[in-house]
Amino acid sequence: MTNKRLKSLRANAFQSQSGRCYYCGLPMWQVSPDELALRPRSAGPFRCTAEHLVARQDGGKDVVGNVVAAHAACNQRRHKHPATAPSPTDYRTLVQREMANGEWWPR
Repeated sequence: MTNKRLKSLRANAFQSQSGRCYYCGLPMWQVSPDELALRPRSAGPFRCTAEHLVARQDGGKDVVGNVVAAHAACNQRRHKHPATAPSPTDYRTLVQREMANGEWWPR
């Protein structure tokens, strides 16, 4: 798929999720950190990224049901150890539990 297609899917996911991360539910910025009134230096983790629920390497496609919007930090943390990366559902549950305990970013 083209980069243009993935950008479109990410933008659609961002809109359908009301600008909130699929995993933690906190606001994201899509075009500029100014959307969240963040300084550019601290804004990177809050950037909206396209997250494939089924990874491309596992046969996942660039299609509406497989691409969601997630913070850059949430996306990266899920894939920190590729061999043991949790499923999107398990990861979302983990993130929500940690958020409820005040243990997720940002603090």
